[in-house]
Amino acid sequence: MIITGGKYKGRKILAPDEKITRPTLSKVRMGVFNSLYSLLGSFEDRTFLDLFGGSGIMGLEALSRGFAKVLVIEKNQKAASVIKKNYETLKLAPNLVIGDSLKYLEKLDEFYDVIYIDPPYESGLYEKVFSRIKTNSIIVAEHSDPINAGMEPSKTKNYGGKFVSYFY
Repeated sequence: MIITGGKYKGRKILAPDEKITRPTLSKVRMGVFNSLYSLLGSFEDRTFLDLFGGSGIMGLEALSRGFAKVLVIEKNQKAASVIKKNYETLKLAPNLVIGDSLKYLEKLDEFYDVIYIDPPYESGLYEKVFSRIKTNSIIVAEHSDPINAGMEPSKTKNYGGKFVSYFY
């Protein structure tokens, strides 16, 4: 995988075994950050929370594009190891929590401008995550089927069967 924008644009990173994760496609990443830029303007002084880190690519894209703080949460030890390696490759220290995203959300006392949600598609985690988010963040959810978030998305984009919904 290759970082698609910002100061690390073009840098290659590792992806965990596809049985563990489902990396976000480059066209989806570019679309997400273009949409976020139209909503937020500058990413300077903004914060980004990736609840299901996988390879860490979304957090690295956020840092590359100028987000001031990025936190990545990943439950799988093998995937977390890959995230650490990817940050080290770019000479960055990962802000990584190895653990359960739902448990982390219950204790979350910080505000994040953007919360990115991309759990395993058939996991049933979308609804649980939305029920635990207590802030007015922009929530971005990547999904394959309609999700019950308890609210309607402000917009949804289709990337060939992968959908990205924005809630704000």
